[in-house]
Amino acid sequence: MAKQQQKTQFVLQLLLFFGILLFLNILANARIAGKPLYGFLDMTEEKRFTLTEPTRELLEGLDDVVYIRVLLEGEFPAGFKRLRNATQDLLDDFRGVSGYVEYEFENPNRGTTQEINERRQNLRDQGITPTQLTVKGVEGTERKMIYPYAIIFYKNREIAVNLLENEVPGMPQELTLNNSVGLLEYKLANAIQRLGSTVQPNVLFTTGHGELERIETADLQKTLEGYYEFGRINLDSVVHIGEEADLLIVAKPTRPFSEKDKFKIDQYVMQGGKVLWLLDKVRVDLDSLQGRAQYYPNEYDLNLDDLLFRYGIRIQPNLVLDLQCSSIPLVVGMQGNAPQFDNFRYPYHPVVAPKADHPIVNNLGLVNFKYPSTVDLDVTTKTEVEKIPLLQSSDNTRVQYIPVEMNFEFLRYDLDPDKFNAEPQTLGLLLEGTFPSLYENRVTESMLQGMRDLGLEFRTQSEPTKMVVIADGDIARNKVGRDGKQFSPLGFNEFDKYLFANKDLLVNTLEYLINEQGVIQARGKELKLRLLDTVEAQERKVFWQFLNIGVPLLFLALFGFAYNLVRRRRFAA
Repeated sequence: MAKQQQKTQFVLQLLLFFGILLFLNILANARIAGKPLYGFLDMTEEKRFTLTEPTRELLEGLDDVVYIRVLLEGEFPAGFKRLRNATQDLLDDFRGVSGYVEYEFENPNRGTTQEINERRQNLRDQGITPTQLTVKGVEGTERKMIYPYAIIFYKNREIAVNLLENEVPGMPQELTLNNSVGLLEYKLANAIQRLGSTVQPNVLFTTGHGELERIETADLQKTLEGYYEFGRINLDSVVHIGEEADLLIVAKPTRPFSEKDKFKIDQYVMQGGKVLWLLDKVRVDLDSLQGRAQYYPNEYDLNLDDLLFRYGIRIQPNLVLDLQCSSIPLVVGMQGNAPQFDNFRYPYHPVVAPKADHPIVNNLGLVNFKYPSTVDLDVTTKTEVEKIPLLQSSDNTRVQYIPVEMNFEFLRYDLDPDKFNAEPQTLGLLLEGTFPSLYENRVTESMLQGMRDLGLEFRTQSEPTKMVVIADGDIARNKVGRDGKQFSPLGFNEFDKYLFANKDLLVNTLEYLINEQGVIQARGKELKLRLLDTVEAQERKVFWQFLNIGVPLLFLALFGFAYNLVRRRRFAA
């Protein structure tokens, strides 16, 4: 009878134990007013496991299911497994904030050959292209095609997100993967934000001053269509630029701005308007050099110097050269009647690796400039304006002030590093603050009365706003085919066969300027890659082996000796 009672008591205790576990599991996954009852403590230095506040606000504001298909299932090398696991961890964090987040991982290379080919074709139709990997195995080398993409569905719209950053020549793959992991939150949150946006900001390109044509900015517009409304505005045909313009882009003008046009831009800024200036200071390009033994470039007369000076910067009439540069082809000989070309490093086309700690350029790839100039920051402003350099040349820089003779002859010899001894030059920067008007004390009473009749107010100081200045207009220019209809991806260098991050730079700039509290803050996250010091590890190999293997065994032996000693004394009595 006693044994039966003990057995019944044991069963009841076991049931109670499992009941408590079940209750705790339910409690851990329960939510009150959409808030989870569990939490965590992020002990990492860079807070890698903590979502930024804009991302949390975005997720908390979801009112419909966000479904995410991640195409990163299967057998991968260790680095890509890390990217896959980091994606799952992040999505779990998303789901911890909002119960509307659902996801699944799938393997695009699973199934019969026909199923795989059909699936690959469907993905190709969506603009999703695979990455080829060479994997070394026991049976030899194998080439695999993987799809580091996430397809996000929200409110009957969808968008594909490439989770893998472009590899930079000379950069180890682990650094590329580390950057990819660091940008996961920004990429996924930004995609959700775009899909959920009901109001599309208006982005206007100025025209009438020889700016880039529509086809020359087609790739940028194609990338952002559906999320921004793009238009063209001829400043000479409007009375003023209204608040309906969320951003004004001045892209490589070649003819001067009239005072009326400058006044309209100035008053747009005074209303809190934002401007992206993409300006060439010196008139030179590859076409102007072709077929000439020598060429003397001159300065563009844009009539914008006083306006920019008033806002706190000055673009110098010079050319910045850099040993870190892209290539151009030159004829090196003839084979029959066909010219033979070879690529030469061309320092007038610098390649910039952004180093600034700012969301616009943080974790950004290489940016290719063409004949940039120096942006001088040593300009005093009447009001408080913060100047944040975003893009600078490398430590191997040279500056040439015009007039200067230009030709291709110097490329036939090795570039002399001793001549590239100037300090890094600022090529692009962000201006934030309150800007003074260029036309303070310059507007006549009759002009003021005319503005009042139109219901417009003249302002001498702006509301807090921001603008970006880049001393290269070609940074936004995609190459156009000979038919005038086809165009190449923005940032693609056909000579180096490499896609530079020019488009990413402009996309980040637009998002930062337009979205006041956007998720672009997540780009500021930096995951530090703490690599093992192999030299020190080898020198202290015996110590660490003893610490990891010998010390645990020693503790185990001491515990066993002490246990037996206590047991003998206890039972000896």
